Amino acid sequence: MIKKILLTLLITTHSLVASAHNLVLGQPLPAVDVAKYGEVILEGKDTQFVPWSSTQLPGKVRVIQAIAGRSAAKEMNAPLMAAITAAEFPRDAYQTTTIINQNDAVWGTGSFVKSSAQSSKTDFPWSSIVLDQAGIVAQSWQLQNRSSAIIVLDKQGIVQFVQEGALNDDAIQNVLSLIQQQLEK
Repeated sequence: MIKKILLTLLITTHSLVASAHNLVLGQPLPAVDVAKYGEVILEGKDTQFVPWSSTQLPGKVRVIQAIAGRSAAKEMNAPLMAAITAAEFPRDAYQTTTIINQNDAVWGTGSFVKSSAQSSKTDFPWSSIVLDQAGIVAQSWQLQNRSSAIIVLDKQGIVQFVQEGALNDDAIQNVLSLIQQQLEK
């Protein structure tokens, strides 16, 4: 009897945690600003940090990958990121924005997370990479710790898709189709 109650409680709690974000389909993202580090930009061969705001997102179809500063979180949706790269969406109309929550990194790895963000910008200069030192975005959007969230925005910055955790093959195909549909509008 106690096992059944505990199992029910565990399933209920997991369901609540799994959908804890406050992002709503058909609505813009809650506005948030990142002042500590912020967006990684290229200055010649060097990288710099500039303040970033979610109000900058409208204008292109976007996939936002909001991830904990952990390799496991980055790997969660690596198949989606590889599929997006392979799709070669037009850079004038599409952009991936990766927001890295440095506050949700393994203790003592913050400098590695920072250098990885800078290296990623050098490797993918067309992508937008944001290093959120204080975890303001994850806090504002109520994202899960130690995880990855995938958010698709239309050109007006309206949420078209959101899922936390690893996307399965069907969800990846759904995201790719959704990007293409939004680009054709």
